[in-house]
Amino acid sequence: MDLFQKLIDNMGPLGQYKEVAHGYYAFPKLEGEISTRMIFRGKERIVWSLNNYLGLANHPEVRKADADASAEWGLAYPMGARIMSGETDYHEQLEQELAAFVSKPAGLLLNFGFQGVVSIIDALMSRHDAVVYDMDSHACIYDGVRMQMGKRFPFEHNDFESFKKQIEKAKKYTEETGGGILVISEGVFGMRGNQGILKEIASLKDQYGFRFFVDDAHGFGALGATGAGAGEEQGIQDKIDVYFSTFAKSMASIGAFVAGEQFLIDYLRYNMRSQLFAKALPMPLVIGALKRLEIIKRGPELKNKLWAVVNRLQGGLREAGLDLGVTNSCVTPVFLKCSVAETAYLVHDIRENFNIFCSVVMYPMIPKGMILLRLIPTADHTFEEVDLTIEAFKKIKKSLEEGAYNKELSEVGV
Repeated sequence: MDLFQKLIDNMGPLGQYKEVAHGYYAFPKLEGEISTRMIFRGKERIVWSLNNYLGLANHPEVRKADADASAEWGLAYPMGARIMSGETDYHEQLEQELAAFVSKPAGLLLNFGFQGVVSIIDALMSRHDAVVYDMDSHACIYDGVRMQMGKRFPFEHNDFESFKKQIEKAKKYTEETGGGILVISEGVFGMRGNQGILKEIASLKDQYGFRFFVDDAHGFGALGATGAGAGEEQGIQDKIDVYFSTFAKSMASIGAFVAGEQFLIDYLRYNMRSQLFAKALPMPLVIGALKRLEIIKRGPELKNKLWAVVNRLQGGLREAGLDLGVTNSCVTPVFLKCSVAETAYLVHDIRENFNIFCSVVMYPMIPKGMILLRLIPTADHTFEEVDLTIEAFKKIKKSLEEGAYNKELSEVGV
């Protein structure tokens, strides 16, 4: 059989809807300045789908720093991988400042978040080791776990009893092989919005002797007294051995970093294949990240503005009887029982009639028969935008319950 025939026969759970979905439900184009209001198909919408938590994407100081650095350095500098010809004082400065901010001795810049997580797991694990990880982990963790050669022990999402069973199995396995244990959780789970049970997991570190890796992509900048993330929020930052975050959320940029003990960072610096064999992060991104971090470190003003929006939005949606699950972060998921056809009409309604743009998540990311409308509040959203959104969600909930969206999928026109 031709290798590509299986692709023609089965486009996958999402790809099967590409004729209807592409350009509207999937791969939509938002135009204009990054803001809480952008243009979608010629109309202004209130946008809740950008991970611009602190509103730094269009902060005037950030825009100036990005523009000045681009003009001075261009996007090519430095050329080459850092180990060969791409090292600069600015790269080292950013690593040191990020590590200090999350209370770790050392840090390492990474070109991308997804690639970084995969490569960290690959660098740390051998066939004698065991990895224990939350079953709701991000795709980058799953890909990293699948690629490594050790034994896998997944535990039920945020289920401490399940974790204890799996860590016990991992301990027995590594006692036989002579390997070690890596436990992986997220600071905040990006779909459900709930924080990982980091404190509970960390309480067993001494007993089982594992190392703890936390992907804090949605926690960095948004959680904790200083914005240092979910570990700070839960009071166990010192128990995290491998702290990771991306720049794609609160930092509103490209890149990522990992922080930990000096020996760990030294090892990763010389053994992470995705960094050893990749061009260094371009200088404008590095200088821009320094400016973003400087603003975050000034104080909690932006974080406080963010949480004022979060609390008003989540409180209003819950009061309206909408199901937000167990979120205890900025991520605001609205769960609805909805067929594929109903989803098409519901999303069309909220975008065209209420001028609200939010992300829609379906199977296989969540169970069949459900959809998740994910709202990402930012420090830039106004209370007026929050209140308009709450009223819109009340109306779509009523329409869904009355069967208004129960039509044939072929009828929808976008």
